[in-house]
Formats: sequence, structure tokens, C-alpha cells
Amino acid sequence: MTKPRVKLIINPNADMGNAWRYAANLKHIAEQHADVDWAGTVYPTHATELARKAAEDGYDIVVALGGDGTVHEVINGLMQAKKRPILGVVPFGSGNDFAHNVGVPGDAEQALAAIFTGVPKKIDLATITDNLGRTEFWDNTLNMGFGGAVTIHSHKMPLLRGFIMYLAAVLQTIFMSYITLDSEITADGQTWTDRLMMIAVNNGPREGGGFVTGPDAKLDDGILNLSTVQRVSRGMMLAMLPFFMQGTQSRFKQVKFFTFKKLDIKTQQDLVIHTDGEVFAGFKSGVRHVTIELLPAALEVMVPKGK
Repeated sequence: MTKPRVKLIINPNADMGNAWRYAANLKHIAEQHADVDWAGTVYPTHATELARKAAEDGYDIVVALGGDGTVHEVINGLMQAKKRPILGVVPFGSGNDFAHNVGVPGDAEQALAAIFTGVPKKIDLATITDNLGRTEFWDNTLNMGFGGAVTIHSHKMPLLRGFIMYLAAVLQTIFMSYITLDSEITADGQTWTDRLMMIAVNNGPREGGGFVTGPDAKLDDGILNLSTVQRVSRGMMLAMLPFFMQGTQSRFKQVKFFTFKKLDIKTQQDLVIHTDGEVFAGFKSGVRHVTIELLPAALEVMVPKGK
């Protein structure tokens, strides 16, 4: 039986620079099951280029070894190809939220083994287009306002990783980056206005290593989830924090939930946005209008049987 052709794309800076060491322990698993080629990223968006080239070269599976940012880049590369390989994920990052949401094991060896013994699962993706003319694919979560600022602060904490890093960034954002967004939102043709501090768009439920901003979101349900948080005091933000960790924030009247397939957002202030934990629009970005569209069943990802 012919072995599948597999391209493994690794972010060597993942897990505070330990990714290559972990990858060495995976070599025997990969070579046992597939005809494999390895590639390491060197600069931002390199994984996108490598994934697009792997798709053009006819690989059967392209594996992202890294965190949510590496997965995000690889997916953006695969989505540029006419014939898309199946995606595989081995989590080496800080949050690993996409891997968690899709059911990939947290252990690297188990995750890699599942790529060769598991089954392909179709998942939804989405695009975001802004008033500057940029369009990007995203797979898990997109957060504007508070969540975007958290991501920027988390990237400046090199000594921390995982949930602790994101929690520290959340606390820093509460006290240093209070954001108010005077917003006009149109979801599937219905329009309303509100004064918000956070706009979360979810394909998967979890982001930031453990914050459940979209409790009802599923990667394969053909719908996107929107949650908004109205302007509240810093004290109320601290009070809400444990509930966002548990996904029980619906108890607060300032938190509202919606579902949609196409979303249009206009704000009077510049948007601060992350897509899958990557900064899409920073402070003073000039981005004040974005459109988000669902791409149902757009990509296959390998998951363990039963997931």
C-alpha cells in the first residue's frame, strides 16, 4: 500500500523555541506511516507560502506543527490552492485552541499518530475583509476591541506561555487598554447599533488558552457565533472574568449572543482585531469597517476516530 505524501511545517519558535527538540522525537512516527518532508518557518507568513506550495506539489496531508498562529498561516496557504490537501495539527503553541476545539490530543506524539490513524473531518472556515482592502481566512476565533488588545499585550510577554500568559494579558488590558466601540452591526440583513467593549466572532468555542467566548460554537455546524459585551466598569470586567473561563457569561445582561453567516461591522473608532491569536489590526490601525463571511465545510482536518 502506497504511503501518503505528507508535508510537515514546523514553527521552530513555538513553545519558547523548544519545537525542534520535540519534533526530533516525532520523526520515527512520521516516517513509519508516510513519505514525509519537513520544512521550518523563517519569517511571518512563511507557513502560508510553504502550505500553498505543498498543495501545488500534490501532498496528501499538510501538517502544522506549532500554535494557533501556525495553523492560521497554514490554512491561509491551503485555501489559496485549487486542490486542497487535508490539514493535520500537532499542537506546540501557547494556546492551542484550534487543536483543542477540533479534538486533537494535546500530547504531540498522540496528535501526530492520530493524523495517520484518524479520519478526515470537514470544518467550516471564514473570511474577514476590511476597509483597507485586505482579506484573510480564519479558522477558530476572531475578536475585536478587548480581545484584540489582549492578543497584542500577550505577544509582549516572552517569559510566560499558555493560559497564564493570556490571563496576565487580560488583566493588563483591563487596566491599561480600555476600549469603547460605537458600533453598527448587520448580521444576515438585520442591523442594530450598540456601544461595546468587545465583539467576539466564533467558529470554535475557546480562545486564549481557556477563555470560552463562544460557548455554543461548533467548527462544523454551518454557522458562525457572535457575542458582544457592552461597555462596563473595570470592576465589572473583573467580575465577569471567571464566567468567561467557564463559558457561563450569558448570566450578565451586558453580554448578548447571535448567530449568522454574513456579518458587517462599522465603528466610529479604530478596531483592534486578532484572527486566531494573530494581530490583524493593531492600535491606530485605521480599520473601521469589516465584513465576515462563513465558508461552510471548506477544509478537511484529520482528527482521532470518534471526534
